[in-house]
Amino acid sequence: MDALDAKYPFFATAREAVADAAVSLPELVAADAPAVERARERVERALMDGTVASESGAFPAESEYDAQAELLSYPIARILVSLLDSQPAIEKYAAAEAATAIDRIREDLATDDELRSVSTPTVTLDDVLAEFDLADAVRPESPRPNPGTGGATATGTGSGPGRDPEHYWIAVGPYLRLTSPSWGESWRLVNRALADGEVRVSREELLDALEAAVEDRVREGLPFELAAGEGIAAELESGVADLKRLLSERTYAGPVDVVAPELFPPCMRNLIEKAERGTDLSPPESFALMAFLVGIGMSPDEVVAFCADTSLDAEGIRYQTEYLSDDRGSQYPPPTCETLANYGICHNEEDHMQVAVDPLAYYEQRVAEADEVTDWREENAAAGEAESE
Repeated sequence: MDALDAKYPFFATAREAVADAAVSLPELVAADAPAVERARERVERALMDGTVASESGAFPAESEYDAQAELLSYPIARILVSLLDSQPAIEKYAAAEAATAIDRIREDLATDDELRSVSTPTVTLDDVLAEFDLADAVRPESPRPNPGTGGATATGTGSGPGRDPEHYWIAVGPYLRLTSPSWGESWRLVNRALADGEVRVSREELLDALEAAVEDRVREGLPFELAAGEGIAAELESGVADLKRLLSERTYAGPVDVVAPELFPPCMRNLIEKAERGTDLSPPESFALMAFLVGIGMSPDEVVAFCADTSLDAEGIRYQTEYLSDDRGSQYPPPTCETLANYGICHNEEDHMQVAVDPLAYYEQRVAEADEVTDWREENAAAGEAESE
């Protein structure tokens, strides 16, 4: 069991490492071992932040968990997700595992070859392709000869000495299996270069396809069939209950679709003011604010503009709001006031929990009661027009 197994717990070698360790997951759970706490964090961060990376730092050097705890947290996390009994939760969890994995793969691929032997174990692109049975389905594009250089390659396209190929060719079958036209018009087969049963993709597009392969593997076999209240399910019951409260699963009619900051719940106004003072928001605070803004109908672009003069990073805003706005993220509304209170975000001002169980309900009520509501988007558009004149 090594760091590479912990880094990519869905690899075949990692599964073998778990089997070889002959560790009893029920015993680990009963003892509330470090792997169990890491599993809870893994699932919580997957559902709230779209990542399974530990909040303590980048894997693995800055993580408080050792390789064994990190690796064993993966099968326990899969059990936790299964016990949530929610298909959207499974989708979000698998997407978060895949997103984290592809970030780590990118970091590995960027590692200088001379450092590979002395740093944390890394994977190569060939390793990843082989893992998903794509070694024979993907090939780098041959560098184009540069006319007049005696056969030397042109460095503007393809790959030259010390360079990674910019484009690859992938067999059409795996391409269709791993990609989706819903990703955008450019992914439709009719819009791709196609030759001899192969589709041309850029290096980043190939990584997108590999992210989909990871997501498929993580999702495979979920949910497990587990009897509630028995065995390992009983031991994890409290953790599952906490996750369910965090997710706040409930029927949600849809966004109010009006942005009136003066009517925002006190907790959201407090977070905005905190960010406007230049103070960084904690992950739960950032998630709560982004989920609320998306929940009232704001697009990622609108949220970026709305938070332009705050400590919130535009790239981070876009990543989180796009995640919350897509088919997977939109399955869950923002956390309830009770959950926000547990994180020290909601302080139940004016005893509003008696009439509103969550920020959206509070906001909906205030908008309905207001005599006149001015949408921030209209004011922002008017200001933009005035500046352009």
